[in-house]
Amino acid sequence: MAGHSKWANIKHRKARQDAKRGSQWSKCARAIIVAAKNGGPDPAGNLTLRYAVEEAKAVNMPKDTIANAIKKGSGELEGESYESAVYEGYGPQGVAVMLEILTNNRNRTAGELRKIFEKGGGNLGATGCVSYLFEPKGQVFIAKEGASEDKVMDTALEAGAEDVIDDGDSWRILSSPTDFITVKQSLEQAEWIIESGQIAQIPSNTIRCGGDVARKVLNLLEALDDHEDVQKVHANFDIPEEEMASLQ
Repeated sequence: MAGHSKWANIKHRKARQDAKRGSQWSKCARAIIVAAKNGGPDPAGNLTLRYAVEEAKAVNMPKDTIANAIKKGSGELEGESYESAVYEGYGPQGVAVMLEILTNNRNRTAGELRKIFEKGGGNLGATGCVSYLFEPKGQVFIAKEGASEDKVMDTALEAGAEDVIDDGDSWRILSSPTDFITVKQSLEQAEWIIESGQIAQIPSNTIRCGGDVARKVLNLLEALDDHEDVQKVHANFDIPEEEMASLQ
C-alpha cells in the first residue's frame, strides 16, 4: 500500500503548512467540539475526544485553543453546531475515496463536494459504495533514522501493535483503534522521530495508478482535503515510489 502510506506522509507535511494558516487548527477544533458534545468533556472517558486532542497536539494547536474547543462542545462556551457525516465516491480509474465530514449544512457540503469530484475526473457516490473497502486502524509513521527494525518491532508489539511495515524511509506501525494511543505513547517514549499518527481507514486492496492518472488522483485528493468541511480523506490508490517522487 505504498501509495496510501505516501498520501499519509503528504498529509503530514501539508498539516504543518496548514497549521501556519490556521486551517488545520480549525478542522481540529471542529473535531474536538463534536467529540466533546457527543461523549463529554473528559478525554480520559471519551476516546473519540482523546483522539481528536492527540491530532490537535500533532499540529501544534495551543492548549488554550484545545481547552476552548472542549468548552464549546460541552456547552460551557457558545459555539457553532456541527454534525458528522461520511461521503463516498470514486476518483480517476475507479479509485475509491472516503471522506470524513463535519458540517453545519449537509446539503451545501454535498453540492460543493460533488463539484470537486466532477472537476477532478471522479464522481460522488451513494452511501456505502466504497466504505466496505476500508478498515479503521491506528497508524503511526516513524523515521528510520536511529530506529532499528528489531527495536521498533519489540516496542510496538509489546505495546499492542498488530504489525510493523517497512515503508521506504519510514516504519509504519498498525494497531487496532483502541490500542492506538498506547502504541503511539510507547513509541514517543522511545524518543524516535514520529512523522505522523492517526486513526486511518486502511484499504483492503489498492488500485495502481501511474502517469497522468496518478497526477489527477493526487490533485483530486488535495482539492477535497482543502475543503473546510473535510476532516479526513481516505483512498485506495497505489502509486509507485518513483512516480510519487516525480509528482511532488
